[in-house]
Amino acid sequence: MSGAPPREPTGGRATLTGRGPGRLRRLVADQAGFTLVELLVVIIVLGLLVGLVGPRLWGKVGQSKQAAARAQIELFGAALDHYRLDLGRYPDTAQGLNALWQNPGNAPNWNGPYLKKPPPLDPWNNPYKYRCCPGQHGEYDLWSEGADGAPGGEGENADVTSWGSGARS
Repeated sequence: MSGAPPREPTGGRATLTGRGPGRLRRLVADQAGFTLVELLVVIIVLGLLVGLVGPRLWGKVGQSKQAAARAQIELFGAALDHYRLDLGRYPDTAQGLNALWQNPGNAPNWNGPYLKKPPPLDPWNNPYKYRCCPGQHGEYDLWSEGADGAPGGEGENADVTSWGSGARS
């Protein structure tokens, strides 16, 4: 071998023992990492993505809640029709949608429950509105008042109804 002194085992770690002035420079140059400029570029790109894509995604959340309310109203409508087939009438306003889950008293021919679970709240955590016998727009009216919980509105605040195009007048 050469005339260099034997190396001491270090377990793969670099040591700063006095083995020459170039040793410290190599040790610093071998360290991997990100520079401040690289980190700033990544943060700026992520900020741009959130700024451009975020608003579009939040708009979809409101639309999906409207779609979920429409789907639930359709399911309630099917359960109400099944209830009517068994009892010959829809539940009245006082009985409400709970008549689809529990026998509303001494109703003969009640073969429910017509829903798998108790009637849920709408996607905005408000109870669905139900009016029957008759409703103002049909045999029964079933609706959600949207995100604002008040009649009317536009966009996410628009009422979702069992009649018409979904906007309650």
